[in-house]
Formats: sequence, C-alpha cells, structure tokens
Amino acid sequence: MPSPVATVPAASPDEALRHFAARLGFETDCWDVHASLAAGAPDFVLLDVRSPALYAQGHVPGAINLPHGKITEGVMRRFPAHALFVVYCAGPHCNGANKAALRLAGLGLPVKEMIGGITGWADEGFEFATGEQPGKVAEHA
Repeated sequence: MPSPVATVPAASPDEALRHFAARLGFETDCWDVHASLAAGAPDFVLLDVRSPALYAQGHVPGAINLPHGKITEGVMRRFPAHALFVVYCAGPHCNGANKAALRLAGLGLPVKEMIGGITGWADEGFEFATGEQPGKVAEHA
C-alpha cells in the first residue's frame, strides 16, 4: 500500500519542469525581494495592496501602498511604462495579492506575487518600515 504522498503518482519530469518554470513566472518570494531591495536597484515596483491602516502599521521597506481596489488604468499611468510589479498582501490566508495581480494583468501590466506576503516577510526575520513612507499613490485619475 503506498503512502499518502505516493498514492497519487508524481508528474513526469517534463511535466514538472513546465509546471515549476511556469510558477516562477507568476511568483517570487520574500527572500528574492529582500535581496533585490538590499542590492539597491530593484528592477520592479513593489506594491503593498493592503489597506492604508495596515500599511502604516508595518510594511516592506520601499513598498508603495496601493490597495487592490484602487488599481485602475489612470493610477497605473503614474508608473514607468513596462514596469514589472510585485504585489503582496497579508499572507497565505489573504487573496488581496491575487486580486491585485488580476487587475494589473487585466491592464496589460507584468506582475508577480510575493508569496507569503507580510507573514512570509516576518517569518524570514526581515525588518519592517512603519508610517506612510514612501507614501501612497493618489487615488484619483
């Protein structure tokens, strides 16, 4: 009798290669975001898509607060053309990052989710910024 792990057979190596390569096109993790920010020249825009109140309590340093419901074509024109966006929310129990990624992709913008969100950031032991800095994007436009 197979174990619970082996009850469903593993995918073929070719299928696994396609699957995991595709996932990396949709996701990044806290460690990679932290390393990119620490290098000083991130090649993405980091969006905290939670509420302004939660953002002010603690956020990834350098993240811009833009709640997922405020992502519109007009607002996104304020960012550099062809920018890669990395979005995060509270963590695995929250779908705000998925909603933000869906909106961004629907606007034709490249996007990845920082898996783990704030919970993952804390689990890695990384520092948080507090307050409204670097600020938030204006909601009108």
